[in-house]
Parts: sequence; C-alpha cells; structure tokens
Amino acid sequence: MTSAPIAITSGEPAGIGPEIALRAALATERPCVVLGDRALLEQTARSTGLAWPPPNASIRHEALAEPVAPGHPRAANARYVLRLLDRAIEGCLAGEFCAMATAPVHKAVINEAGIAFSGHTEYLAAATATRSVVMMLVGGGLRVALATTHLPLAKVAAAITAESLGLTLDVVHHDLRSRFAIPRPHIAVAGLNPHAGESGYLGREEIEVIGPAVAAARARGIDADGPWPADTLFVPVRARAFDAIVAMYHDQGLAPLKYASFGHGVNVTLGLPIVRTSVDHGTAFDLAGTGRADPASMLASIELAAELAAHEASITPRAGREGVRNSSLARAEEGARNSSLARAGEGARDSPLPRAGEGRG
Repeated sequence: MTSAPIAITSGEPAGIGPEIALRAALATERPCVVLGDRALLEQTARSTGLAWPPPNASIRHEALAEPVAPGHPRAANARYVLRLLDRAIEGCLAGEFCAMATAPVHKAVINEAGIAFSGHTEYLAAATATRSVVMMLVGGGLRVALATTHLPLAKVAAAITAESLGLTLDVVHHDLRSRFAIPRPHIAVAGLNPHAGESGYLGREEIEVIGPAVAAARARGIDADGPWPADTLFVPVRARAFDAIVAMYHDQGLAPLKYASFGHGVNVTLGLPIVRTSVDHGTAFDLAGTGRADPASMLASIELAAELAAHEASITPRAGREGVRNSSLARAEEGARNSSLARAGEGARDSPLPRAGEGRG
C-alpha cells in the first residue's frame, strides 16, 4: 500500500469537473490533492453547499488565465487545463503522487486555442515519452481496451496493423498482470467487420491483420483469443469468459460498456509509467453550476487508481517498469489473484456463440 496521495485534476473549469472533483474528494477516504484554481474551487464549493476547504484533501493552486462562468468555456483557459495535467504527471513521476485521476476536459476548446489535442490518452503518452499506450474502460463487469482511440471511422482500418495490435495486446497483458493482479489474463479480440469478416466475404482485415496478430501474441505467451464477431462478443455469457476485450475502434467497445455502466465506469490509461484513471463522461456544460453533478464516476476513478497503484507497488519496483511495458515481448511479474479487481474469466469458454468466419444469419 502506498501512502502518497492521489492527484485529482479538476479539468475544464466551465464544466462539472471542479464540482465532481470536490465531491469525490469529500466522499473518499483516500488521501487526495485537488489541482485547480483555488478561487474557482472555493466558489464551486460554496455555491453547491460543499465544505470548504475540504477537510480530508488539500488544494494545489494553479491560476486561471481568465475568469470563467459555468457552462461557458473560454479558449484562453486551455493552457490552464493542460497545466493541471502537467503538474499531476510531474508529481506522479517524482513519487509525490501515487496516481492521478482526471476530471473531463473539452477537446474542442483546447483545439480552438490553437493547441493540437486529441485526448488525455495521447497527451499522457507524449508527456511521458511512452511508445505505446492503450485506452481501457472498466465498468459493468467489463474491461474493454481499444486498438484505436480518437480517430474518424474512415481511418480506422488503415490504422490497425499487425504490429500495432500486437503492441496493444502486449500492453493489455502486462498491465492486467502488474496492476490488476491477474496472473494469466484471458483476452478476447474483436473483429473489425460485421461477422468478423465472414471468412473474407465482408472484409479481409481479420484474415490478413487481426488473426495473425492474435496468433503472434499467443506465440509470445499471451492468452489471446479471436477475432470474435463484435455483436456477440459482448453478450454476457461470452464477455464473462474473458478478463478483458480488445475492441478495434472507439464506439465498438465503449457503446456496450457505457450502456452497462455509464456514470460509474472508469477510464484507465494502460502502458504509462504512472497510474492514470478518469471519468467515463464529458464536461456536461448543461449541468455546470447547478449543484446536480454526479461524482460517482470520479469517485470510482479515485478508488480504482488507489487499488492499481497499490497492486503495482507490491509487485514491481518503479525503476525499469517503462522498458518492460513498451517491449513487443513484454513480460510481467507474477501477481496475486486474491483481489477484488481480479476476475479469472473462467467458465463459459465453450459457448456456442460463433467465432470469426463461422456462418451467422
């Protein structure tokens, strides 16, 4: 168990981030530091009836560029939003924080400021010089990782290569072992096309790219299985057979997960040299300032971040972690299975649901 606090970034200042960061910090028993503009956080607390200052969390001040009204974002504050992330990253790398849990940001507002920004996942990878990161959401009894993240659908097929999918499987396998304490993760891989390509009649990516990547991962000792037709992979009897599912694109994986757990799910960035979690929702400008923002996902993010950090600290020394995680031959140290996060994925492996290439209606 680590004694360092968790850094909570308060996100887009005009959204619900400041409120849910404070509400979650008040609700958790984990030691926390809330990063944000002190005046903004105090105004948020007083307008929503929350205790100020929070009795069980400290505030790390970063100044806004311009005053902000709830629901009305300003591009001038984009660099403030990124400074919160930078401060949390620096603290995690230095051991000041054991993990970071992030409130939502608004990509369009940051881009309107002239800063190219496609999301937390990509930003964290660049900031930590990490070659390969994976976006995973946890909730509703599922762990769903993405082979591609924030891409237009028209660009997805070209972005999936045997090498990139192999790296994704390496990262998922490694972090399920080192952070989720699952000794031998069983990982399902979804197909890209309807019916997983129907033996090539509906697309050849499963035959030429996804299938070979899965076979190569199995040769490296990863218990990967697929490609599976995505429409039946998320049927409960099938999904329960796996410790994680790798989806090929954003909505293929996150639509079923958010249906099962929206408002309570957690976004985890795998592959980083630090632990980072986040909420499963956006900035909700329509709720900002109303006092009705639900902190459940933020609270779940804090709790999961603490568990992941504790598991990793008990298994793997921080030194040398990054090189192992980013190797295409990644191997993780053996971890304990006796955790509330560990789910063996046993049973239902002989389901009659079809695999790639098997005929379906």
